[in-house]
Formats: sequence, structure tokens, C-alpha cells
Amino acid sequence: MENSAIFTDFYSLTMAQGYWKNNRNERAVFEMFFRHQPFGSGYSVFAGLETLLQRLSNFSFSIEDIDYLKSLNVFESPFLDYLKTFRFNGTLWAMDEGTVVFPQEPLIRVEGNLVESQIIEGLILNIINFQTLIATKACRVWLASKKGQVMEFGLRRAQGPDGAVSASRAAYIGGASGTSNTLAGKMHGIPVMGTMAHSWIMSFDSEEEAFESYAALYPDRTIFLIDTYDTLKSGIHNAIKVGKKLYSQGKIFGVRLDSGDIHYLSVEVRRLLDEAGLNKAFITVSNDLDENIIETLVKEGAPVDSWGVGTKLVTGGSEAAFTGVYKLASLTGSNGQIPVMKFSDNPEKTTNPGVKQVWRLRDKNGQAVADILGIDDSFSEGIDELKAGQRYTFWHPSADYRHFLHTIDGSAEKLLKKRIENGEVTGKQPPLTEIKAHAVSDIGSFDSTYKRLLNPHVYKVSITDKLRELKLELIQKHLGRKKEE
Repeated sequence: MENSAIFTDFYSLTMAQGYWKNNRNERAVFEMFFRHQPFGSGYSVFAGLETLLQRLSNFSFSIEDIDYLKSLNVFESPFLDYLKTFRFNGTLWAMDEGTVVFPQEPLIRVEGNLVESQIIEGLILNIINFQTLIATKACRVWLASKKGQVMEFGLRRAQGPDGAVSASRAAYIGGASGTSNTLAGKMHGIPVMGTMAHSWIMSFDSEEEAFESYAALYPDRTIFLIDTYDTLKSGIHNAIKVGKKLYSQGKIFGVRLDSGDIHYLSVEVRRLLDEAGLNKAFITVSNDLDENIIETLVKEGAPVDSWGVGTKLVTGGSEAAFTGVYKLASLTGSNGQIPVMKFSDNPEKTTNPGVKQVWRLRDKNGQAVADILGIDDSFSEGIDELKAGQRYTFWHPSADYRHFLHTIDGSAEKLLKKRIENGEVTGKQPPLTEIKAHAVSDIGSFDSTYKRLLNPHVYKVSITDKLRELKLELIQKHLGRKKEE
């Protein structure tokens, strides 16, 4: 299943056969974007690109795949013969993984013939939607902890084996320091973390004996789970007793809380540790945490040194899915390249036409000011170019009267970069640590008002004059056709 090209929606294959049978092999441009931020957030973190490139470079139909499609009695033999040698031979543009992103702007642009561009839709959306959702959640958790140590502990609650590994990867990009998922650690080089379960303690005759045994095994990485029986009456006292022996050996240990009132217990545990002279011992907590709980605990001054976050991180918690979609933006016609757009009674679902680039405008201090969508079609004479020092009028994506004037006093950075050309991945992919560093740097370039959990400020995503004119032109044509009908 790893790189099977039948990992797509069935309609992609039925449409592909229709395109193929009618010799519809013209150049098409599709764009992947999303419609609204998850979690009521002011931003999202783009993730999953490296996974997508790896999968797409080997995306093909096996003999077993072809036999299965044949058994459905839907596809003609000549089309199935075509699929036997199918590979994606087009071009793919994408933002850097770890980039902070916003609704309506293309995260990925695909250029290829209609058949190949359609078939890869499901793969793109499945990978990017899930990993972007989890990377965004992880970033929110990390920022809520005041950029503290966040451990991803979600393997047992993730949506299947692939979901668990993908979630670990995305969570690391978004801000997690490590994962409990050992396979993800091996596959992606993520630091693996973990201590003990309640079963370890319950398997011994006493809590103290369980702590003694664990400390003897792992003196350099001991964290005692102190809530198996009674946190304040037994757990912390046994941890202190064994911990003092580690301290005498120059070892630092920690304790973990996994239930109860985290604020009250952490304060009491900190007091008892300090009274015992164990001021370097640290406290880690878990227990169904999310960014809202963590932010509250931090504001109340809970003396927590690290956070174990599982279920609500790797599943998305309150938001089950990212709203990424994949839409046709341009198509080759008899008179050259033709921009297209989707119309809808729901304005949110009306798309922006044509082949586009996204520019991030920054001020002279490097802070993000706005993202701008403009025309970027090599087949068009009206390509947009934004330059430092120039003054522009930028419009709301709805192409109505709302606009703002802006002089670029910093930089105008192109966000979409070529990742695949003629079916071949271009350049070497950065290591995961570098992707994570980019995410940290990029989120740091946005004002805090965009990052607050409650009622975040809305970041400007606007369109250029040329793109607005194109959109209005197509809207007028559509309205004219409707009147004729």
C-alpha cells in the first residue's frame, strides 16, 4: 500500500479514464489550499511535504492494483494498460515545510496533464491535511507552554500505525521535543522519550521497591511516576527517598504526575522536593492535556518543567480534520492557457483563478505583514512581480471594495518553490531538525496577536490588482452566461 496509486478517491480514476479516452491530455494546473484555520487558530503550520515527495516519486500501479481495477468492470483494458506504466511526470511547487500558512493561499501547485494531476489528488490531500493539522496543534501546545519541553505521547490513541508515525513527525515539526513512538524515532530521527507505566509499580511488592529497581537500571534518566497509589501520601515520599540516593551520586531525577489537580499537586510536590533539598529535581505532567489547559496552568504559575501530551495532540482534539482542498486553476485551451475558477452560492467556496504565486511581505525588521496572491503564469504576459521599495494596492480575496495600500519597506519573499520537475524531485530534502528550526523561526516572525489562543488577530491574505481584474472578468462572464440561461 505504501506507494500504490490506487490510494486515491475512486472518482479520480473514473475521471482519469474519461480524460484519457477523450484525448484530454492538455496541461492543467491544480492548487492545494485550505479554507479556514483549525482550532479557531490565527495560523497553521505547513507539514507533510517530504512525506509527499517520497511517496509521489514512487507512485505507481502494481500488477495486483491493475487486477483489482479490472475486477470492478468499470475500466477499459486499453486504459488499464496505460496505468501499468503510470508515473507522475509533471511539476510540483510547494512552500517550505514548516512555513506558517493561511487560508486561500496555494500551499502546493501541480502542473501536468489532466490525467496525472487528477490521480494524485487523494495522496496530496491525505498527507498534507493530516500532518498540517497535527503540526498546527503541536505549535499551539508549544507556544502555550511558553516554548517549554513538550513530549508527544500519542501512539496508543492515534488513528492507526501510519497515523501514529505521521503524527509524531508532524508534532516534532510543530514544537514537540520528542516522542514516545519508537518507530517514529527510528524513521525520522526524533528523540524518543518515556519513563514507566503504573504496571511497573504495581508489579512490585512496594512502590519504593519499584522506584529503587528503576533507578538502578536507569540512573541517568529516572522519572518516577508518583500517582499510582497516592501522590502526596506515598508517591512523592518514596520518590524523595530513592531520589536522594541518586542525588548523592550526582544524578538528577524527575517525577511525573498523571492524574488529579495538576496545579495543586505540582505546587505541593515542588514544595516537598525543595524542602528535601532536591531543588534540581524536575516535574513533568500528563493527563489529557491540551493547549488551553497548559496555558491556564502556566498563567497560574504551576511549577511544571515538561508536558506529556497525547490524545488531544495526535488526533487533533477538538478539530478532526484540516480543510485542505485541491482545485483546478488553469487549463490549456485552443487559445492558450485559460484560467478557470469555481463559482459557488457559498462565497467561501469560490476559488481564485489562474496560476498563482504567494509572496510574504515583511517589514524592515523581518516581521510578517501580509501574504499576497498574484499571477505567476509563464504562458501569460501579465506576471506579477513584487519589489522592495514599491507601493502597491492589494485587495481582499473576495475581489470586492476592501483593499489596503502598502509600500514594501522590507522584503517580498516568494513562498512557492519548485520541488518536482518532469517527475523528478529537485534538490536534497532538508533534515527534520532543519524543518523544525524553520517552523520555530517562521512563527517567531509573526506578532503575538496572531498567535493568541482566544480571538486571534486575522492576518492579511490579499490579491494583486492583476489577479483581482482576472477574477472580476471571470465573474462577469459567469454572470453573463447565467442571464442568457
